[in-house]
Amino acid sequence: MARKRKNGDGMIRQRTDGRWEGRYVIGYDDKGYPQTKNVLAKTKRECAEKLEALKKELGGIKSDKVKPNMRFGDWMVYWFENHAKPKIRPSTQENYWGRIRLHINPELGHIPLNKLAQNDLQQFYGRLKKNGRKAHTDKYGNGLSDRMVRMCHATCRSALEKAKLDGLIRTNPAIGCKLPPKKAREMQVLDRDELQRFLIQAKVEGYYELFLLELATGLRRGEIVALQWDDLDFQTGVLNVSKQVNAVKGELQFSTPKTKSSIRKIVLPPALVEVLREYKKTVVSRWMFPSPMKYDMPISPGVAERQLSHILELAGCKHVRFHDLRHTFATLALQGGMDIKTLSAMLGHVSAATTLDIYTHITDDMQRQAAANIDRGIGKTTPPESGSAPGQETAPGRSERPGMTDFQPIPRKQRRPGTGCITQKSPNLWEGRYSPTWIDGKKPARNVYAHTREECEEKLKVLIIEMKTELAELKRQKAEGSLPPQELEKGKKNGRRKAKKTKKKSKRK
Repeated sequence: MARKRKNGDGMIRQRTDGRWEGRYVIGYDDKGYPQTKNVLAKTKRECAEKLEALKKELGGIKSDKVKPNMRFGDWMVYWFENHAKPKIRPSTQENYWGRIRLHINPELGHIPLNKLAQNDLQQFYGRLKKNGRKAHTDKYGNGLSDRMVRMCHATCRSALEKAKLDGLIRTNPAIGCKLPPKKAREMQVLDRDELQRFLIQAKVEGYYELFLLELATGLRRGEIVALQWDDLDFQTGVLNVSKQVNAVKGELQFSTPKTKSSIRKIVLPPALVEVLREYKKTVVSRWMFPSPMKYDMPISPGVAERQLSHILELAGCKHVRFHDLRHTFATLALQGGMDIKTLSAMLGHVSAATTLDIYTHITDDMQRQAAANIDRGIGKTTPPESGSAPGQETAPGRSERPGMTDFQPIPRKQRRPGTGCITQKSPNLWEGRYSPTWIDGKKPARNVYAHTREECEEKLKVLIIEMKTELAELKRQKAEGSLPPQELEKGKKNGRRKAKKTKKKSKRK
């Protein structure tokens, strides 16, 4: 079954004479019927290209076709394309258009703009809450969440407010609608024991440095995967956060952070800088956390989220979102005595008031503890315990810091992509193999041999770095057009020759 094209994308069909026809709505007549323009082509691809050119030429619905009695669905498309889309980011555009295409236009799109009443919107919100979900109903139920209903209302209200300003309607019917209550999502944080188990398991999975940096800085998901080695000054420990990554329709898009306060510098602890210094020796990429599958690209935010869920499950921790690691950092920072202003700057909030609003429950606990300390210091209401020196009393509610956990990580069933493979050839011989995709599309393998698995792992790491460095240089030469054709075969032959020599030496030993 052919997939339906989105509203506003036009229509493409094959005619009986074999040619392909594309149609695009350019406006509506006095009776409300659509007026279209068409293009013809011999192939579907050529037709799609011509239709896209026609859309750009026309620029959507003509301004003289915008009328008070036009359909509300057509107004939503016009408002999105001409007023909302140019001002928002690609990821936000996708969210806006999804609400319009999936929920608003199918339910309200047929109603004339100047006939849309508050009751129509109120009933629409009720239907969304009852059975508005289009997918995953077995997991989440038939109704949309309160937040999604409120987002649909916000989109309608903004579009109708613009129609009011343009004189198409007298009042905005969305104002005054009764909406589901705004509920703050319960904040989930990992406790100290869970953090230890989580980081131990993350090391086995190969994502230790990523999540350690996240827990030490509280970066947003798109910010941490967009980091490059040039962003970190190893001498001063200053990390420069100046870009972010968003996945839009399966493609990674790079942009600057949304607000000026999100562009910031963070001073890393010296111990973390040393961890990253050692980690950099194993990375052959300008990205701090490169994709093991795509050349010269970072891992996607979705991969980071999925790895988090996987590691949490193996470590026996409660399920939290990636953003909850940011909350965990902020909670530990406040409990450790960091002031709100400093924390707000590290998190990239617009103001300290935002930080206070999010972490009110933590600051309330800190205020109660401070009040108890003042009362104990001035009023002498709690005598010191026997055997303790003055001024060394234990603060109420403060427990002993737990010791290191005895958690044993679960070994990986499959090796992480990009780390090669290891097999045991005999009781005293281990083979390590790495076969990346070469510039000609093939996967030539190179091997290393050792008497123990540990020794083979170390040799394999060196081999992977060497091959990644060689491959990166070949790709650079190919991009510049300076790569001789014979280098392709030369690289493969050298790899096979090195593998044979290494295998012979290991057998002699």
